[in-house]
Amino acid sequence: MTSLLESVRQPRDLDRLGRAELDRLAAEIREFLIENVSRTGGHLGPNLGVVELTIALHRVFDSPRDALVWDVGHQAYVHKLLTGRQDFEKLRNRGGLSGYPARAESEHDIVENSHASTALSYADGIAKAYRVRGLTDRRVVGIIGDGALTGGMAWEALNNIAGGDLPVVIVVNDNERSYAPTIGGLANHLGTLRTTQGYERFLDWGKSALARTPYVGGAIYETLHGVKKGLKDIVTPQGMFEDLGLKYIGPIDGHDVDAVESALRRAKAFGGPVIVHVLTRKGEGYEPAREDVVHQLHQVNPKTNPETGLPFQITGTSWTDVFSEEMLKIGNDREDVVGITAAMLIPVGLHKFAQRYPERIYDVGIAEQHAATCATGLAYGGLHPVVAVYATFLNRCFDQVLMDCALHKAGVTFVLDRAGITGPDGASHHGVWDLSILQVVPGLRIAVPRDAAQVRSLVREAVEVDDAPTVVRFSKGSVGPEIEALERVDGVDVLRRAAKPHGQGDLLIVAAGPLAAAALDAAALLAEGAEGQEAIEATVVDPRWVKPVNPALVELARAHRAVVTVEDNGRVGGVGAAISQALQDADVFRPTKVLGVPAEFQAHDERPAILSRLGLDGSGIAAAARALLKN
Repeated sequence: MTSLLESVRQPRDLDRLGRAELDRLAAEIREFLIENVSRTGGHLGPNLGVVELTIALHRVFDSPRDALVWDVGHQAYVHKLLTGRQDFEKLRNRGGLSGYPARAESEHDIVENSHASTALSYADGIAKAYRVRGLTDRRVVGIIGDGALTGGMAWEALNNIAGGDLPVVIVVNDNERSYAPTIGGLANHLGTLRTTQGYERFLDWGKSALARTPYVGGAIYETLHGVKKGLKDIVTPQGMFEDLGLKYIGPIDGHDVDAVESALRRAKAFGGPVIVHVLTRKGEGYEPAREDVVHQLHQVNPKTNPETGLPFQITGTSWTDVFSEEMLKIGNDREDVVGITAAMLIPVGLHKFAQRYPERIYDVGIAEQHAATCATGLAYGGLHPVVAVYATFLNRCFDQVLMDCALHKAGVTFVLDRAGITGPDGASHHGVWDLSILQVVPGLRIAVPRDAAQVRSLVREAVEVDDAPTVVRFSKGSVGPEIEALERVDGVDVLRRAAKPHGQGDLLIVAAGPLAAAALDAAALLAEGAEGQEAIEATVVDPRWVKPVNPALVELARAHRAVVTVEDNGRVGGVGAAISQALQDADVFRPTKVLGVPAEFQAHDERPAILSRLGLDGSGIAAAARALLKN
């Protein structure tokens, strides 16, 4: 049988398909996703849940003339397929498709930032721009999950959208989850809507029934519609949206193409702001995902068995696993320690702590700003909060870290998962900003562990600080072998000592955290010498705490001819820049090379490949050191 999916090369190809063919297309899309994403890795569960919704969106709206804006674009794989991108061979790998919408790939992709709760603000801005330009025949559609609606920015946008008469359609993809089950008052409200007879359905019945009543039927219906505020409070508690001035349609079965399409056409015809509430099931059509109660196969690793949804190979212990186990022990030792997460309980490793100490864990939803300031309040109340978020998401609450937490000298520990180059998730998920933006925060202290032992040790040290915020950041993936220190000099771990035949070492390499292994590789290469070049002796140190700069580093630099700093973070304003400034302040003038990530957005690829390309592996560090000493 000819593949329907292969015949769809652009959205208007959907117009010729009947209902039976649409059902068949949906089935083919699910088969395609299961087969391909199981091989490459990526977000599987969210995309299986939006197949019919995406088909309906592209049948009703004319993308890119009508703007489709996806909030948290990991649910946009189906959108990619329907807009001509069906080569998933290298999904999330260099040279292949991004795991999120990407403007470079298609004119149908508008927003490629995969941070949640932003789509409605984009939609508001686009709709206003169309109005100013006189493009009144265009529609803007924001597709947002109810998990993203827990973010305050979404409600700022809703407030502005409701204040105008712009043709913005807001599709709430309600699967009861963000990454894990969605929590909070809004989630409870949507849960009530799921289980209550819909007001629109009641009005549709009333209009039909009363139309058969001569003379008075129409008048009664209009009166009924006029008192909808009181009526809807009885029939369905959807008033929250309509009180904002937003027309509400739903709830709609998100796996019924006809029902979704009908609702979207009504919303499109309305001409003003409308919310379409669509119920979907994450992992729909794939039994392993539906049986995965915790994750519903939100994201699968490369080389996953499509029959079972389980990986063919078991990976090693992750950085997150190490933190998770240590938090359990800290929770046992310290009754004042509590955990906070922003809708990422499992990904950041706080789920075990939550199971053991359910009264000491707070999932605030996708609300990092609230998390930081709430933590400050918890610290004032006599507790020590541990706020665990992805490093890339800390960007969202910088002001709260600065003006709420640090200004008040609050004893709060921020644990940053997925710090540094993260790999396949691409530009918006690389955690390469935190060591730079946090340098300007007075009093804040930052630790970067190099291995599992240091994760355990530095988290312990961090929660002992009660007069300032502390940060501990670590990488994504499996933690490497432990690296023993030769000695500790005033808090700085010396991992390798340079031979000093002339009383002064050639080179000091300061390596932040997990790049210590690459720094040691570089030192070994330098000691061997290259063809036609003499050997270079390097001392390799791990500061452990990179902010503030340890005075011991200044003295170590004084004992060497040159300094190279290495960090898995942006070069601008990061650890290397701080060390260089400290050397100048102490009148220690040594040639210094700062190695890190350039001020550019890094595309998706495997982490080792990106680090190698940036010169942050052993050979790259060695080459930079040779050039520095030569010059």
